[in-house]
Amino acid sequence: MLHLIYILAFTVLAFLAVGNLIRNMMTLGIESQRPYNAKGRFTPNSLSANVPQTARVQSVSHPELLDDYGNIVNEPFLVMRSMTVEDARERLDALYKASPGYSDEAGGLS
Repeated sequence: MLHLIYILAFTVLAFLAVGNLIRNMMTLGIESQRPYNAKGRFTPNSLSANVPQTARVQSVSHPELLDDYGNIVNEPFLVMRSMTVEDARERLDALYKASPGYSDEAGGLS
């Protein structure tokens, strides 16, 4: 009997999780099509009634790609460089040796 209760409970949880996933995907799809103003903020149609229709339909970049003035940023946000394990170890050792508490008399591991 206890097995049936567990199966029923996990079935209910699975349906709730799948339903939540579907709702979130629908919300994401709707929000991705919302119009944004020049600052990247959402403006509902009721608040922007005095704005011409052509300005409302205009596509604007994602808000994270805009600076404080609403201009598009044309620089890379993250540049990653590949390095070997030996390079990383040397840099970490250099940082450790440059730290204030490091003393050479302690006999390093190297």
